[in-house]
This record gives sequence, C-alpha cells and structure tokens, in this order.
Amino acid sequence: MNLDWFDNVKWLTDFPQIGRSSLRLMSRTIDQHYRAFSRAYGDDIEAFFRPLLDFLLWFEKLLINTPWWIVLAVIVAIVWIASRSAKITAGTLIALVLIGVFGMWEDTMRTLSIIVVCTALSIILGMPIGILMSRSNKVQAAINPILDVMQTMPSFVYLIPIVMLLGIGLIPGLIVVVIYAMPPIIRLTNLGIRLVDKEVLEAANAFGASSWQKLVHVQMPLALPTIMAGINQTIMMALAMVVVASLIGVRGLGQPVLQAITNQYFTQGLLNGLAIVAIAIVFDRASQSYGKRLQRHREAAHG
Repeated sequence: MNLDWFDNVKWLTDFPQIGRSSLRLMSRTIDQHYRAFSRAYGDDIEAFFRPLLDFLLWFEKLLINTPWWIVLAVIVAIVWIASRSAKITAGTLIALVLIGVFGMWEDTMRTLSIIVVCTALSIILGMPIGILMSRSNKVQAAINPILDVMQTMPSFVYLIPIVMLLGIGLIPGLIVVVIYAMPPIIRLTNLGIRLVDKEVLEAANAFGASSWQKLVHVQMPLALPTIMAGINQTIMMALAMVVVASLIGVRGLGQPVLQAITNQYFTQGLLNGLAIVAIAIVFDRASQSYGKRLQRHREAAHG
C-alpha cells in the first residue's frame, strides 16, 4: 500500500479543520491586539474628536431651539437659490410642514444636523483625495481598491471596530456615516478633473498658469457639475446610513424607525421612513437642479 498517497488524502480531509483552527487563532490574535489598542488610545482618539462633537451638539441645538418658521424659511430659501424651481421649493415647503404637523420636527432637525455635518466632512476630506487621484495614476491605482472596499462592505460591519474603539454615541455614528458616504465625492472629483478638456489646459499653460492656478481657476470650475453629482450621492448615502447609525446612539429619524421595527409599530415606522424619504428627495432635487444649472452655465460659456 502507498503510504504517501494515504498521508496526502488524510491531509486533504483534515484541511477544513486546519483552516478553521488557523482562522480562530488569527481572529483571536487580531481581536486581542485591537482591544489593547482601544484601551491604550481610545480616550485620546475620543478627545481628538471632542471639538467636532461640541460643534455637532451646538448645531443640533441651534436647529431645534430656533423657531420653526425661521428654520423653515431658511431651508426653503436655500432650496430656491439652489434649484430656482417653484415646484421643488413648494414641495419642500409642503414636506416640512407635514413633518411638523405629524410631530417629527425635532427628530428631523437632529437628522438634518448630522447629515449637514457628515456631508461637510466628506467634502473636506474627500475632495483633496480626489484631486490627488486625478494628478497621479499611481495614487488612483492605490486608492481605488480602498474605495471599492468602502462601498461594498456591509454597513453593519463598519459599526464593529468603531464601537469597540469609541463605544456608542454621536461621534462613532458620525465616523461611520462619513466612511460610508465619502467614496462618491472622491471618485467623482477625480473623474470630473480628469474629464476637463486638454485643449483648455494647454491654453492655461500657454498663458503661464501655475498648477495651483490651473486647479482653482480652470479644472475645479469646469469639473463642478460632476463634483456636484458626487455631493448628491454622498448626501444620499449619508441618509441611507441614518437608520443603521441609530443602533449606536445617533438620535434622529432613525431611532423611531428602529423602535418601530423592535416593537412592530407600523405607523410610526412608516411616517418616520417617509420623513427620511422626503428629506432625501429635497436634497436630491435641489442638488441635481444646481448641478444642471452649472452645466448649462458652462455650456453657455463655451458656446
């Protein structure tokens, strides 16, 4: 009998068990190191984000404590300036009035505050990364796989390391939302700058423009409609994360939806879900209209 053959077969049959043992060992090692890291640096990381938490709480209180009619007027005015559409502005007014009538105003303001802050953070962090990607194929090749992981990773998976590091609360929720919502603005900033007409750049070079001048005065203005599409998608993804973030203490419209799922309150879940949809539609239509206006302006300037 061929003992070598027998040993090979035995090794193959034991392979799944060997794989499971190796995975358990690797998981235990990684978990131990991550717990040690969170114990050592968790407080420092939390202190680093403390100013952001203070600003978020201030902005949330501002929206809640300001008389509702002032907030309503400001939002409607912003939508009108962005869209210049009577239909979108009227729809925004009706949606916000209905949200107030059904008693969801405070939760809506909390959701609005975290969406505004998360979108601003995503733009501040994402646009420079997109600009770097547009300037180097190597940087683009290095960052694209990271963006692929960020966009395809199940949203609940983001909660695990953040909660282990910072516990539950507004800051962990904010970090989760930003990580989930940032890839579109990075990708579309990169795409928009890369799509700028090469002849326009050659003309800028002929006039002796520096790299910074070309970026600020040529590439960014021409790429703005595409960048606006990225901002639109970032807002939509941030809103999609609201319910998931409510699992770790983010207050707003997500928490009543979560309570409705737990306690089977159909009406409560439906109304708060529709409020999230209404906000999403307002953001989507206003930003899309603004992007289209920029596109028409650019076409008229080139025409």
